[in-house]
Amino acid sequence: MTPFIAEIIGTAVLILLGNGVVANVVLKDTKGNNGGWIVITTSWAFAVFVGVLIAGPYSGAHLNPAVTLSLAIAGKFPWADVPTYIAGEFIGAMIGAFFVWVFYKDHFDRTEDGGAKMAAFCTSPAIRNLPNNFISEVIGTFILIISILYITGAEITGGHQPIGLGSIGALPVSIVVWVIGLALGGTTGYAINPARDLGPRIIHAILPIKQKAGSDWGYAWIPVVGPVVGASLAAAMYLFLLK
Repeated sequence: MTPFIAEIIGTAVLILLGNGVVANVVLKDTKGNNGGWIVITTSWAFAVFVGVLIAGPYSGAHLNPAVTLSLAIAGKFPWADVPTYIAGEFIGAMIGAFFVWVFYKDHFDRTEDGGAKMAAFCTSPAIRNLPNNFISEVIGTFILIISILYITGAEITGGHQPIGLGSIGALPVSIVVWVIGLALGGTTGYAINPARDLGPRIIHAILPIKQKAGSDWGYAWIPVVGPVVGASLAAAMYLFLLK
């Protein structure tokens, strides 16, 4: 599997499972209706785990343009590969969002709340204050990226030979995403990933969803620019601390 395909598949699975749990919680007559924020944040963390599990051996499982950008700035990833990775992440996010709609179509049809339907695709602020919403996305992404930059490979050193922990290596990032959601996700829904928000937002705008609300393009730049700024600041701090 090429890194490009791995990023598409990994990100598609991430969005299918992550936005899938949002759909399960917010859409009408699902088994998980009104499951609450704890269910959403916990499930998003495990969605990250599964996405990393799938793509990790082939691409390193960025699954997030903010991760790709920060690794390039920090000198850990070649700039020449950045466009390919980001393209794969956006394509995967759109594919994943499309299949969330396919899977929950009956429940989308029964749900009258257009805002709830949009929530199954992309984020929106709890209190609309664009400067504060922007800062929320910057800080949340900063925490994600600085943590990723300092995560070491999962292994236990026994004697002179390391004992690999394989898939458990995906767990630290999942835990970071989980705690960010619990602690910092209450303001904007913590996109912390431009592809995770913009890709599904585009699909929401395109799909023939009954009684859907607008896709809120006036807010759409926040979960794109905020994570880019947060990732860049995290990478810059990482380089500064190395010196």
